[in-house]
Amino acid sequence: MIELLKSLNMEESIATALKKQNITVPTDVQRRVIPDILKNKDLIVRSQTGTGKTLAYLIPIFEKLKESNDLHTIILVPTHELAAQVHKQIEFLAQNSDIKARSALIIGNVNIDRQITKLKEKPQIIVGSAGRILELIRKKKITAHTVKSIIIDEADRLMLENTCEDVKAIIKTTLKERQILMFSATISVQTVKKAEEIMKEPIYIEIEEVIAVPETIEHIYFVAEERDKIDTLRKLLRTINPERAIIFAGKSDEIEIILSKLLYHKFSVHAIHGANIKLDRKKALDDFKSGKVPILLASDIAARGLDISGITHVFNLNVPEDPKAYVHRVGRTGRAGNSGMAVSIVSPKEVATIKIYRNTLKINISEKTLYEGKIVEPGKRRSFKRVSKK
Repeated sequence: MIELLKSLNMEESIATALKKQNITVPTDVQRRVIPDILKNKDLIVRSQTGTGKTLAYLIPIFEKLKESNDLHTIILVPTHELAAQVHKQIEFLAQNSDIKARSALIIGNVNIDRQITKLKEKPQIIVGSAGRILELIRKKKITAHTVKSIIIDEADRLMLENTCEDVKAIIKTTLKERQILMFSATISVQTVKKAEEIMKEPIYIEIEEVIAVPETIEHIYFVAEERDKIDTLRKLLRTINPERAIIFAGKSDEIEIILSKLLYHKFSVHAIHGANIKLDRKKALDDFKSGKVPILLASDIAARGLDISGITHVFNLNVPEDPKAYVHRVGRTGRAGNSGMAVSIVSPKEVATIKIYRNTLKINISEKTLYEGKIVEPGKRRSFKRVSKK
């Protein structure tokens, strides 16, 4: 990282700060976009979750803050959880580098008076939800004419109809010279069309994804009829007793059914999905991060963008057809050199998908079965039965 910053004549203390997070080598997206951000180019960047997108825009923004003491950057994100993660990273860089950036977290469903008080400290960066930021701009509590950069994180979600107008309204309150940066794991044609309406000759950057599964993850699967999957999950949770686990399931209504059954069997579990009330989501994630609740039940959409350390197990109650989706799920465990386990519960029809994972991802996924409260090889269960008959 230090070599990249030196080559761009950037503040080297940022690299010192990142070293404390064990970040010493820039990712592909960081190498590609930081030079263009420093040149004030408008960018549309597609790069998968976990590739370092947040630092890809924060590092050059911090460099620009050396020349500005006013509100410089507005970072728009679709969820409170992602806003909090970005804000936490900003605070870390400010505390551990020579650039003492002032920032404010501005999100909805939070006491607005406290946020107004925070704004009196004249933050250089504001990160949060489009609706609340626009509200405070209209109340003249945020002065947007000094803004030089607007970052739209998870752009595919923020450019949907229900939030796109708020994003556009915020942009209109800034001067035409401002820079607009869009980042997302996926970029739809519709998002590109909307982006071109509000951006100045945007450069489209797509980071080719390298599908790699950490070697620290053990992969196993169990075969169960569709109707028996939840019961199999319940037994596995009792047997494994995971320290901290995410269970990936299907849609909101299915997740609620699974949640009710797990709660009935006295498991300590929370759920997040698209239909969650924001306050419920926040409590669920706070309890999970703190370790108060060891199991989080989630849909892929709800879990998008989450970065939670210390996850020991990932359970797949449904298996995605795309191997990339499997990688993104299981990659939440086995981080930073720690071991992890990915456990899939598949129907007989879904065994073919497991074979695709093996061939495409070049990983070993072993079939296992439960026998007398233990996880064993399928053949061993049969041998146990033969022994018991003698």
